[in-house]
Amino acid sequence: MTSMPVEGENPQTVAPPAGSARRALVGRLSWGLADQAASSISNFAVGIYVARSLGVTAFGVFSLAWVTYGVVLNVSRGLATDPLVVRFSGVPDASWRGAVARSTGTALGVGTAMGAVSLAAGLGLGGRLGPAFVCLGVMLPGLLLQDAWRFSFFAAGNGRKAFLNDVVWCVALVPAMVLAAHVGTVAAFVLAWGASAAVAAAYGCLQSGIRPRMAGARGWLREQRDLGYRYLVENVSLSGASQLRAYGLGAIAGVGAVGAVRGAELLMGPFLAVLMGLSLVTVPEAARVLRQAPHRLGPFCLLLGGGQAAGALLWGGTLLLMPDRLGELVLGGVWHSAAQLIVPITLGVAGAGLGTGAAAGLRALGAARRSLRCQLFASACYVGGGLGGAAVAGTVGSAWGAAAATVSGSAVWWLQLRSALRERHHNSVPEVRTS
Repeated sequence: MTSMPVEGENPQTVAPPAGSARRALVGRLSWGLADQAASSISNFAVGIYVARSLGVTAFGVFSLAWVTYGVVLNVSRGLATDPLVVRFSGVPDASWRGAVARSTGTALGVGTAMGAVSLAAGLGLGGRLGPAFVCLGVMLPGLLLQDAWRFSFFAAGNGRKAFLNDVVWCVALVPAMVLAAHVGTVAAFVLAWGASAAVAAAYGCLQSGIRPRMAGARGWLREQRDLGYRYLVENVSLSGASQLRAYGLGAIAGVGAVGAVRGAELLMGPFLAVLMGLSLVTVPEAARVLRQAPHRLGPFCLLLGGGQAAGALLWGGTLLLMPDRLGELVLGGVWHSAAQLIVPITLGVAGAGLGTGAAAGLRALGAARRSLRCQLFASACYVGGGLGGAAVAGTVGSAWGAAAATVSGSAVWWLQLRSALRERHHNSVPEVRTS
């Protein structure tokens, strides 16, 4: 049995030569970016296709289903794959395989349970929303299992397999989207998106040679409870805040406002692909930095967060120069509503990018209590700012309120990381007796 570090502990190992370590890091980051590019292409294609095919109101319905999926995905990550990445990155193959079988089984179990809830909710809702949530419920097990394979491969330092898995999803998505376009409903697009993910999930079993063990989920949850349940609350507060803001914005300003916000987020899609791609490898890499050169963790996180924030600002500046004709080509009728939100959405993404550097450091340190406090504060600010802004100034006000909240939350992440690094340094300095 592999021994697990408790919160705040990480085993020390001998650092490899600087040149080879740097090349290995660049390789892992490159596969992370390539994988997220493939994943984001599929998500971007679905969003653009629905926006252009069904209009802003139907796109708002699809966005509500998408946001709900985000909440369930973060439940799965908190319980299944986040502890896997923190504790089983770079471990011997036998330990990794045993952990992955139980971790993916946990993800599959979460998808089955939450899928049943979504199915029941959709049947009760009816109307426009009901069919979308029924289809989402059917597709959730495959969607969550596919995501679990990605994180499992990155924990093993094998980003190439994660990339290939997402490529399979993209390839399977093409005929599925064609069929959905013929039907022309939100439910059909949800089915197309989820069914293609299920194909990739099945391929992940072939890639790894591992069968998910749902029977091992209870043991996994028990073993990882010191991290898993905190990460669960942390992740759900993040995605739950997005969901509450989306539902509240729809109630205050109409479903079309939800579609406009989602459209503006799609415009940030290429940069978000970079940010999400880095996020797949930042925690494993920060954990490696902590093991091999603990004094470099702070600068590593600062470089990571600062680079993402600068990239977001550059991309947002590029969007501001986009001519209306090109915007309409991309988003159709959603463009005019989304274009008004580019500046606040850009600032919000920049703030989030800056905060992810500190978040990676806290995860690597195993400081789950600190990261949980940060996320709860940031999520409360996000809901309050987004809905307060909507009440004052509609869709634009909501975007500005959410941006201000994200920047404030980022500052709290960095304050907590600084405290955690000082605490670790203090605990690692041996006491000097003077008498």
